[in-house]
Amino acid sequence: MTSDADTQHPAPQPMPGPAAAAVKLPRRPRVFSGAQPTGALHLGNYLGAITNYVAMQETHDCVYCVVDLHAITLRQTKAELKRSTLDTANMFLAAGVDPQRSIVIVQSHVAQHSELAWILNTVAYMGELSRMTQFKDKTRGGEAESIGVGIFDYPVLMAADILLYQTDAVPVGEDQKQHVELTRDLAERFNNAFGKTFVVPQPIIRTTGARIMGLDDPAKKMSKSAESAYNYIALTDSPDEIRRKIRRAVTDSGTDVRTDPDKPALTNLLTIYGLLAGEPVEAVEARYEGKGYAEFKTDLAEVVVEALVPFQRRMAELGADKGFTLDVLRDGAERAQAIAERTMAKVRERMGFVSRP
Repeated sequence: MTSDADTQHPAPQPMPGPAAAAVKLPRRPRVFSGAQPTGALHLGNYLGAITNYVAMQETHDCVYCVVDLHAITLRQTKAELKRSTLDTANMFLAAGVDPQRSIVIVQSHVAQHSELAWILNTVAYMGELSRMTQFKDKTRGGEAESIGVGIFDYPVLMAADILLYQTDAVPVGEDQKQHVELTRDLAERFNNAFGKTFVVPQPIIRTTGARIMGLDDPAKKMSKSAESAYNYIALTDSPDEIRRKIRRAVTDSGTDVRTDPDKPALTNLLTIYGLLAGEPVEAVEARYEGKGYAEFKTDLAEVVVEALVPFQRRMAELGADKGFTLDVLRDGAERAQAIAERTMAKVRERMGFVSRP
């Protein structure tokens, strides 16, 4: 916990009308998490992250961010970036993130993200950034000379996102744990050099459902950047598209519907079924004992379709009322900037920057 105890203010209702009076609440542990506005969010994002976003509102002060500055490390068209940014914010809201209990922002709306990233660059080392898995994966073919600096520096901006809000905990998948470890290193390095400034965050690794695998290849994580659309189920897929993708999902040898290290495809599908149905996987296995893959996959498709009905209905409502989401983001930026500027004032003072007259 930080000694610079921030207080969290509930957001005014992000609709036209008088603003609700701000009420101070005790500081709870704060979490930060974000999603890139690049392509549609998919079932893996939903089960591995977004459902956790909703649950954590009960116990934490939450900052959820559409990380558009991260997205431009890959080339985006103007229209595509605008559309995807609003779509991603809508997906947070449609999944159940409450803008009165959580702060929902677009990264570029809070200029302190970029300011802190530059300052953290001065304490980050080239060697540690070059060892980051994401950078190594993108330069495996030997094209490091032509990779954008943004790809190399991506983890420093991610660290700035987290440290800016004096974040106590960061919910991430196992594949992102390395980024949180770098964030911790940078926070401790800065604190040691300039005095206690940042909370050193802890990663929260969700075990069940944290890593939903591709429908076409259970050895690879479900990904919106996959070459085949049959790798993932987008949260906006139609019922017929969902049924078609589940029907084409790869299975393992044999006919038993059960989890097993030798059955990675069935294990993945059973995990999806159990999480969406709210049942232990063992109960699902028992239901399909002696039954074949075809019946299981038919039923799984209906479980997925049914689970996404409320989400897709809310997405349609938000798409028809763009003013609501823009109000949420405007209010979120104001609330986030209040926290961010307290952090940056401390950073500037610690480093010796002359205060603006």
